[in-house]
Amino acid sequence: MSNLDVVNAFLKAAAKRDYETAGTFVADDIEYQNMMLPPLHGKAAMQETCEMLLSMCTDSEWVVHREVESGDVVMNERVDRFEMNGTWTDLPVAGVFVLRDGLIRSWRDYFDLPTILNAMPAVPEG
Repeated sequence: MSNLDVVNAFLKAAAKRDYETAGTFVADDIEYQNMMLPPLHGKAAMQETCEMLLSMCTDSEWVVHREVESGDVVMNERVDRFEMNGTWTDLPVAGVFVLRDGLIRSWRDYFDLPTILNAMPAVPEG
């Protein structure tokens, strides 16, 4: 399996909240970072953060439009789509993955935070 195949299989599983499968593609000591936020370390921290974010959605799909592999680095341009309250919201994302021994060691996503924050359901005041 190429590094590109590893990243694509990981993204497909993670988008559907299949963390058991997604976890098979990442190193135990993965560094995961949504840029603008501090990096997280370890498989459990990555899975917990993904679950926290995706639990606000009824569905998600991450559509890769362009991708490139160079040695241990995979980069992609994609649209992460989230269904919230029956409405789909698209978030353009650039992802950078560094692999070691066929596993994702580092995952960084770059995106415009206000795009997704503005699409989130309002929290009732109280």
